[in-house]
Amino acid sequence: MLKRYLLVTKPGIIFGNLISVVGGFFLASKGSLELDIFLATLVGVSLVIASGCVFNNYIDRDIDCLMERTRNRVLVQGLIGPRASLGYATGLGVVGVALLYWVNPLSAALGGLGFVVYVGLYTLWLKRRSVYGTLVGSLSGATPPVIGYCAVSNEFDSGALILLLIFSLWQMPHSYAIAIFRFKDYQAAAIPVLPVKKGIALTKSHILRYIMAFALATVMLTFSGHAGLFYFTVATLVSLIWLVMAWKGFQVTDDRVWARQLFIFSIVAITSLSLMMSVDVQGSGMGGELFTLLK
Repeated sequence: MLKRYLLVTKPGIIFGNLISVVGGFFLASKGSLELDIFLATLVGVSLVIASGCVFNNYIDRDIDCLMERTRNRVLVQGLIGPRASLGYATGLGVVGVALLYWVNPLSAALGGLGFVVYVGLYTLWLKRRSVYGTLVGSLSGATPPVIGYCAVSNEFDSGALILLLIFSLWQMPHSYAIAIFRFKDYQAAAIPVLPVKKGIALTKSHILRYIMAFALATVMLTFSGHAGLFYFTVATLVSLIWLVMAWKGFQVTDDRVWARQLFIFSIVAITSLSLMMSVDVQGSGMGGELFTLLK
């Protein structure tokens, strides 16, 4: 029973988001650590994400049974009752937001905003109705690193805005890659993702453009003085590799294999950036040094 209640929270998604929370936290703290704030932020974000995932499982159980990758989920199999899942999700969300409020009200507000966008705007409304659901959903996926950052800074400054931009842009090619290699699943469930509605060729063009925008956004952390030259180097290298992989998508014969590879590298890319922004926080002077060098 405990395993069922754990699985319904999608622990893989929680873990992936926590890496970005750590990146945002240490980017703002410049490597210093207030353990109580750090732990409260991690647990608070984890619980809010878990709550959103349980609500998502509850809402989507009618279409999850139509897709190969989701047909064995806990709620689809009836291993947890709908009413119990709603109570569980609500409890997780309340405790998570309360913990973030203890950190600071801004972090709680961002956590609540991410939850509303994911559960309300994306899952309940746009996911089944509009090709723009992915774009709106990307905003919720970008809030964890911003919460980590604001847990320290207690203000939504340029660093928080750049993080929001980086992670929102990253979500788009990441999600489109999933939609391509899981094309039949989305088609069977009549979910209007871009590849299903507009075709894979157009989706590849969108992926390429989003990665270009992502590449520009990543280096803004250095130019704005928030991250250092080592971060800049890794960000540039990762973006170039991802861009080349996207470009090769126009020549491949097996879109599914290519999309899976692009998806896997997207995780490598964002994990690398999160780790580098955690450790390369020389900060204030580095962006200026780089700007001087380029001049």
